[in-house]
Amino acid sequence: MPTSGYRRGMTSDAAAAPVALVTGATAGIGLTFARRYAADGHDLVLVARDERRLKEVADELGSAHGCQVEVLRADLSDRAQLQTVADRLADRARPVDVLVNNAGFALNRGFLDGDVADEEGLLDVLCRAVLVLSHAAGGAMSERHRGTIINVSSVAGFVVMGTYSAAKAWVTTFSEGLWRELRPHGVHVTALCPGFTHTEFHQRASITMSRMPSIGWLDVDDVVDQCLADVRRGKVVSVPSRRYAALTFVVRHAPRALVRRGSGSVSMRRNRH
Repeated sequence: MPTSGYRRGMTSDAAAAPVALVTGATAGIGLTFARRYAADGHDLVLVARDERRLKEVADELGSAHGCQVEVLRADLSDRAQLQTVADRLADRARPVDVLVNNAGFALNRGFLDGDVADEEGLLDVLCRAVLVLSHAAGGAMSERHRGTIINVSSVAGFVVMGTYSAAKAWVTTFSEGLWRELRPHGVHVTALCPGFTHTEFHQRASITMSRMPSIGWLDVDDVVDQCLADVRRGKVVSVPSRRYAALTFVVRHAPRALVRRGSGSVSMRRNRH
């Protein structure tokens, strides 16, 4: 069951501080977003599955920045636990100003090589959770005529690399449509589409990337910094780094047959255990 109520740190005027809710907040891109928002004067609501790591991050950020940190332990593939997070976003008495939908994972096998239940779990976290949480946040934010939703997608959504690519393509398109709907209400939406980024993402999926050239890698701090800069500029789709922005432009305009062949080549570089 989800756990809430643990708080670390105090602000001098907690009621005045904006609040950012980040899913997948204990590592990688999610943790970096949490650190950036804490440093920028936000209070935090951190969501992840590992309660121990959540409390460690809460202690770190509360001590470093004097912010108030609430933790919600939740597995977003579980509909009841997901609803708990949605209810927190929809709570008009405790408004959330920023939602970062970051939680995600990958499967280290082909579509037909595993249990379809695992594929359903992937879609629940990568797509359904984004939909449900964006609906809850968007409704509350539109009433206040302010707010920001950042949905972490991927450049994988522009290529053809299995269900992960398909899910991320959905996230990007969904975010563009949500931006159009919420913009008149003062709410901004950005889809963050990073390339390969140095985090523990591939390690946790048991995917080794030793054959991927160093030029293909991004630093997680640079990814988040550029995304936040793009949010301030009002960009709807943020693709960090010039090389990935150029690659994405080419892929979006290339014949799909060529994209399929190129995607297969990239897949071959991802050695699997």
